[in-house]
Amino acid sequence: MSSPMDALRPSSAPVRSYSTSFDATETPISEGGNWRNGRAEGIDWCDCVTSDGRVYGEVTRPGEKERRSEQGNLDEADAAPVGIYDDPTSVLAGDWGPDQFVRATVFSRNQTNEYFQEVEIRLRTTIEANSIKGYEVFWRCLTTDEGYAEIVRWDGAIGTWKSLTRRTGAEFGVKDGDVVEACMVGNEIRGYINGVLVTSATDDTYADGAPGVGFNFGVGDTNVDHGFTDFEADTYAR
Repeated sequence: MSSPMDALRPSSAPVRSYSTSFDATETPISEGGNWRNGRAEGIDWCDCVTSDGRVYGEVTRPGEKERRSEQGNLDEADAAPVGIYDDPTSVLAGDWGPDQFVRATVFSRNQTNEYFQEVEIRLRTTIEANSIKGYEVFWRCLTTDEGYAEIVRWDGAIGTWKSLTRRTGAEFGVKDGDVVEACMVGNEIRGYINGVLVTSATDDTYADGAPGVGFNFGVGDTNVDHGFTDFEADTYAR
């Protein structure tokens, strides 16, 4: 599938690429040591797992559910977000080019507004013990007015993150079979649904890191109801 995102690609060949359809059954995802995980390597977060040709997040730790004013479940407009934020997270191991292009196909069933089910693409992300730094482009698995797309920057310790932009409405959520894409070129971050640009932001904080995937915490046993069925990443030198 062609996408307007492709027009942003450098004319040179990628310095490193990766693609998978998640054929193995693994907890956590490894694919021969090609992935680093939020619990296995990051300790404070959770891992992503693969089964039946898809990747999804493991069940997250018990604790307070996510509450944010922009999601309508935190009354005070200026209140800090509430929650554990131990999102299941996995990024590719090794060194990757800084300009990153990722494409993945959404798996989603039993969509509900009871939870904030999200599918997330990670860009320029580094997982170390007790630290995740980098960018997250994500979409809610709900195609009603409560759907959304957002770009967030993670800044190290668990719970330290900053929202860079958020768009709300049915056109910003995703359903089963949708193709989502995210890219970061220079300091510009973009997110797409089925080839349509739906969100963008700029940020200069992180110049390198790896692409990957993630999912929201606090979704109970609906973790198996949303994920990705394939993933491909191309990265380029600047």
